[in-house]
Amino acid sequence: MKYCKIVTLLFTSFLACSALAQQIQYKGQPAELTITQVSDQTLEIQLASLDENGKATPVPSSEILIDYPKKQLWKGKSISGAKKFTAGNLTVELKSKPLTISIRDKNGKRIQEFSWENDSPDMSFKTDAPVYGLGEGGAQNHLDRRGFLHPMKDGNASFERATHGAYIAVPMLVGADGWSLFVQHPMSRRNMIDLRNGKGLFQPDQENSDIFKIIITAWDDPKDIFTEYQKISGTTPMPPKWAWGYMQSHRTLSGVDEIEWVARNFRERNLPVDALIYLGTGFTPTGWNTGHGSFEFNSVIFDKPNEIVDNLKKQDFKVVLHTYGPPRGLHGSTLDYNPTDSTHIGAYWNQHVPILDSGIDGWWPDGGEGLSSESRLARHRMYWLGSLDQKPNTRPWSLHRTGYSGAHRYGGWIWSGDPDCTWETLKTHIGIGLNHSLSLSPYWGSDIAGFVPTDELTGELYVRWFQFAAFTPSFRGHGRAWHLRLPWGWNQGDIGPPESSIFDSEDKQSVGKGGYPYPDELRNGLVEPITRQFLQLRYQLLSYNYNLSWEAHETNIPPMRAMWLQYPNDPNTAGLSEQYMWGKDMLVAPVYTKGATERKLYLPEGIWYDFWTSELQTGGKEISRQVDLATLPLYVRAGAIIPFDPIRQFTAQVVDEPMTLKIYKGADGNYTLYEDDGISLDYTKGEIKQTQLHWNDSEKTLVIEPDTTSKQLDSPRTFEVQLLPDDVTKMVTYTGKKIEVKF
Repeated sequence: MKYCKIVTLLFTSFLACSALAQQIQYKGQPAELTITQVSDQTLEIQLASLDENGKATPVPSSEILIDYPKKQLWKGKSISGAKKFTAGNLTVELKSKPLTISIRDKNGKRIQEFSWENDSPDMSFKTDAPVYGLGEGGAQNHLDRRGFLHPMKDGNASFERATHGAYIAVPMLVGADGWSLFVQHPMSRRNMIDLRNGKGLFQPDQENSDIFKIIITAWDDPKDIFTEYQKISGTTPMPPKWAWGYMQSHRTLSGVDEIEWVARNFRERNLPVDALIYLGTGFTPTGWNTGHGSFEFNSVIFDKPNEIVDNLKKQDFKVVLHTYGPPRGLHGSTLDYNPTDSTHIGAYWNQHVPILDSGIDGWWPDGGEGLSSESRLARHRMYWLGSLDQKPNTRPWSLHRTGYSGAHRYGGWIWSGDPDCTWETLKTHIGIGLNHSLSLSPYWGSDIAGFVPTDELTGELYVRWFQFAAFTPSFRGHGRAWHLRLPWGWNQGDIGPPESSIFDSEDKQSVGKGGYPYPDELRNGLVEPITRQFLQLRYQLLSYNYNLSWEAHETNIPPMRAMWLQYPNDPNTAGLSEQYMWGKDMLVAPVYTKGATERKLYLPEGIWYDFWTSELQTGGKEISRQVDLATLPLYVRAGAIIPFDPIRQFTAQVVDEPMTLKIYKGADGNYTLYEDDGISLDYTKGEIKQTQLHWNDSEKTLVIEPDTTSKQLDSPRTFEVQLLPDDVTKMVTYTGKKIEVKF
């Protein structure tokens, strides 16, 4: 009897030990799990296979994320039962069979759960609410990425290109129920994120799946998504102020005179613009250079390049040049390189150097879909570092067709590639821009009216897209039949020079053929005055928009914001993909239907004002706004303070009229007006001015006072303060000391 008890105790002890130390397995093999704390809201989870010596597979070196501080919380190759521990505001629970990691918030709510079945490298995670992000393009349903398979590859020729544009896949996902997830797995075009079956499944490339590294954030306020991501991926720099102006792109140039013709028309017609962009030869028969990959001016067009560029600068234009065909395997963290390494960013940048003396202000790097994720990011880095090397204290600017996570550290301006000119494309692109802004970069835009002409390309489509583009960060006219991308081009009677790289012969580009507009569309006198109105509005909102750059610099939050970012507790905002917030104060509802006479939109709870009429609307409901061709529905929330500038013809133009501070009554409001020189990197040294504005609605008083942490005014300035919807104005002089403006 005594012997039996001893055996029983030993067996029980054996079972207990087994339960206390179950081996962690990944793909059916021993593995090591490491959990570290990045912040009270963010954790890094690393799962690595063990080699024959029991050593964990090391994380490959990568430039995608920055070297962020973190604290190791738990590391092991086995789990004793169900392990549970706290991590900042979170609770982590570990189980070994199958390996399962549950993350709960401070209230005990399960935020996310990851699981690996023993014999599979695939990681499952919960998707109980809409999932956003995943970069640019690709399938989505009212922003929601669920219900689709998402390959992690770039492409500008996928079946969705016509409506969705270029596909830039990044493994940054945002769950509307309180989590965001970044998968820093060694990226491969064979990686998949499957959101089709009621849960998420990350399926790594079978040949490159020995290690997983993920960063999970639990957020209370959606803005935490961006501030937490900033901790691991870095800060978005301030762009040059001129990047907020309008940019006009050129394609086939018929001759030297056409360069001056475009510049002169913008200035004589009082159509505000900051930059002129020139496509290279290759996609067109006559561009700025001699062919793809060339950094030599085309002598047929730019016969005297320094003189031509200098003349454009005298007319206050910035000049941007197109490049194409970066080397495969592009890499490098600095410009220093071994002369034998032709794929280093320093070697590639040196090819640009011979033409820098002509005075180029920015670059337009096209293509790059065949580059790896690391190489795409290296390309962004090269244009940032190279431009700073050329002009050490001048902010760089470049506009790319591809990118990857981390591109925002180098500016991160990206456009949507080459979609078709259709109404469906315009509608789809609203949501495309919102998911891009959530997960890739704050700075997104598209070719106005689309790139590839169809028989839907009309003056009406151009105007509606132009209105939309005025409320995206990148505001640029470009596309085939490029004269129709000029604000006055719809009343000239022709579509511009033929593009022999597209058409077999010149007569195939005649109007009415090949999907191009018919002759009666080319005499539309309404287009130019409407585009002038929205160009002027863009420049009147220059200070407001520039403030959005400062917000992006400080917090990574984008200018273009899905409705649920500002109103996460309103269930009606989760699926709104065809309207958005421009900053926190302005609601934009682009018109995307041909012949529209009304636009239905949703206003969240609160008081709203029609921007055009100042008519008051009560929110919490859908409304219908009557529209004509000149009207883009815009609404401003009560309590908003909108700085409104005088009309300029370019961002650096000095004007005599004062800034107007538009106050929308009905709620208290606060606003910080940010200002710097718009050119240099001195803002990183504190060379900024911030003015605090506080609106007390019950007392009808605006307080203007300095931010004591920033520089003060050099001289007094005048504000025109306008109270809306009353339309009462007061002129005030602000000297840098606190003043009150009473209504």
